[in-house]
Amino acid sequence: MAINTELEIDEKIEVKYPKKYKVFLLNDDYTSMEFVIDILMSIFHKNYEQAQNIMLDVHKNNRGLCGVYSYEIAETKVSQVIQKAKDNDFPLKATMEEE
Repeated sequence: MAINTELEIDEKIEVKYPKKYKVFLLNDDYTSMEFVIDILMSIFHKNYEQAQNIMLDVHKNNRGLCGVYSYEIAETKVSQVIQKAKDNDFPLKATMEEE
């Protein structure tokens, strides 16, 4: 006696990808350009040229895009920026917004 092991699935499975969040550094009049480059290289893993370009965006446009991440990673990066800036007596801020 053979047992039929095939199943028919009529339901369509819809895969939802997690939302992504953009992380920005915000311009201020006190944080040094060198410190912003250091933040971009150490926290966001940018090379020097990428970090310099983002730093110039921050300087010219009042904010610069550092990357796009899942919520938890974006939130962690924002808090790392704020903590490192505070530890170094800079008022640098980072924000995140839904993509």
